[in-house]
Amino acid sequence: MHKAPFPRYDNPMNTRSSAKSGAESAGRAAQQAGNNPHLKTLARVGYAVNGLLHGLIGAIAIGLAVGAGGGSADQSGALGQVAQSPGGIFMLWTIVVGLAALGLWQVLQAFLVPGSDPKKVWAHRLKEIGKGVAYLFVAGTALTVALNGSANSSQSTSSASASVLALPGGPVLLMIAGLAVLAIGGYFVYKGAAKKFTEDLAVPTGTVGRVTVGLGVAGYVAKGIAVGVVGILAIVAGFTVDPSQSTGLDGALHSLAELPFGTVILVLVGLGLIAYGVYCFFRARFARL
Repeated sequence: MHKAPFPRYDNPMNTRSSAKSGAESAGRAAQQAGNNPHLKTLARVGYAVNGLLHGLIGAIAIGLAVGAGGGSADQSGALGQVAQSPGGIFMLWTIVVGLAALGLWQVLQAFLVPGSDPKKVWAHRLKEIGKGVAYLFVAGTALTVALNGSANSSQSTSSASASVLALPGGPVLLMIAGLAVLAIGGYFVYKGAAKKFTEDLAVPTGTVGRVTVGLGVAGYVAKGIAVGVVGILAIVAGFTVDPSQSTGLDGALHSLAELPFGTVILVLVGLGLIAYGVYCFFRARFARL
């Protein structure tokens, strides 16, 4: 008599072992990609072009403060200036490739975070992924300018805010997003004031090292102030249910200009953004990759 075979069940230990093996394989693949010398070179180019954009935004902000500037004081305005310069289309595509590579490299680093505490590891991973997404977003804006000749970051921010406000509980969601951006701005200020950014660098000795650190302090504090105001505008947009209040970096810098002593504040922030731009060139050279 032929006996029916017993039902077969997968061993939980084998399942866990397979999952662990898959995670280790993915980690090795991410490490190999992240250590690719060509990707690292392009990531350094990304830091440099990011510095160029911040320097241009700072210059536009100063022009806005003294009444001698035009254009949006944000990434789209800076990219527009690049597009109008001699060889601008070549530079735009360099920005696209550099920032896309930097964003990809940053995302890959998120999966190489050491540590045994899962909460700390995932918090660090989310931070790295967030930075990568931010670089990829600017790369996308540069791509839009390269293909279409222009882009409007302020309009995009207002449109995105309107979409969030249309959701159930949208005003609360937008205010929470604004608080998150405000917290990021505060972190930038802290990172600059505490010189935490030096952990990302192989800081050279002597005058070059002191200049690099000085530029980083001024740059991170200024960028933190600007990002913080972006968050405040998003909070105001959520509270008033008015998406036109959320206008991104350009709106933030215009808001600074309207404050008491706004001209002085905006000039200082513009100089700080230029300092951050120059710091990014040093970072391109001395970053730990």
